[in-house]
Amino acid sequence: MKRYWKPLLVIPVMIIAGAVYGQVTEPESTLKEQSTDSIPGWKTGGIVGFNVAQTALINWAAGGENSFAVNGIFSVFANYKKGKTTWDNSLDIGYGVLNQGEGSDYKKTDDKIDLLSKFGREAYKNLYYAGLFNFKSQMTAGYNYKADGTKSRISDAFAPAYIIMAIGMDYKPSSYLSVFAAPVTGKVTFVMDDELSNSGAFGVDPGDKSFSEFGGYVRFIFTKNDFDSEFLKNVSITSKLDLFSNYLENPQNIVVNWENLISLKINKFLNVNFNTHLIYDDKIKIAKEVDGVEESYPRVQFKEIFGLGISYKF
Repeated sequence: MKRYWKPLLVIPVMIIAGAVYGQVTEPESTLKEQSTDSIPGWKTGGIVGFNVAQTALINWAAGGENSFAVNGIFSVFANYKKGKTTWDNSLDIGYGVLNQGEGSDYKKTDDKIDLLSKFGREAYKNLYYAGLFNFKSQMTAGYNYKADGTKSRISDAFAPAYIIMAIGMDYKPSSYLSVFAAPVTGKVTFVMDDELSNSGAFGVDPGDKSFSEFGGYVRFIFTKNDFDSEFLKNVSITSKLDLFSNYLENPQNIVVNWENLISLKINKFLNVNFNTHLIYDDKIKIAKEVDGVEESYPRVQFKEIFGLGISYKF
């Protein structure tokens, strides 16, 4: 079992490095304006934010339940550009919980760690030779809550965790758009929990703690916050789309990971955020009860978060 942990020894180092070199999920161009690093070539910045929602009902004739929800985000970036060299680094951490109904448990609504580092060297105008490293995971256990009040654990810290290492070309036609295409990509999926590993969760063979894939990878990033329209002048939009095809097994089954963030700035500290996240991975089977029978098969995963919150940029 110990041998499975050896590849993960690098992860704490990467997370610490990401905290120094990371970036915000909010549009990159907004954050780049927040800080000019004293070291030539470097631009850094970040954001800490919280969204809170609460409902309290006392003798309420129309019915309903008390509820409390909080979502938090911590994100930092450090990007380097000098001559023909670029190096973009980002760390994005998000967590959220919901409590609804007296005596109920707190349920997780968001939980992510996303560390990215991309190094490039200009080949032609707007086109760079580039290498990319990406680590994704979560911090706490996740559960499937059933109608009868029971729950089953379906994920945990480093179960799953993903590492992508890719070599390809990065096309940057403008400050708003980046298209990274890598025909040479390695992807490793880790399931470091014994119970989940033994059940074959997230595509591992039962009892295994990891499996590797080799394929092609494409990453699109669009980010814009300087719209000319008066109606959109306080609006920021970021869209990230990751596509991966495993050359060695069912290459036609594309793994999709698509995140969108629309942010409306009210004043220096208050903002409204609308975030969506769509995932499709044919190796992840999700259980649902149909006519009293539980069936597990790949499904489209979708998450949406809308909130009014407090944020601080640095």
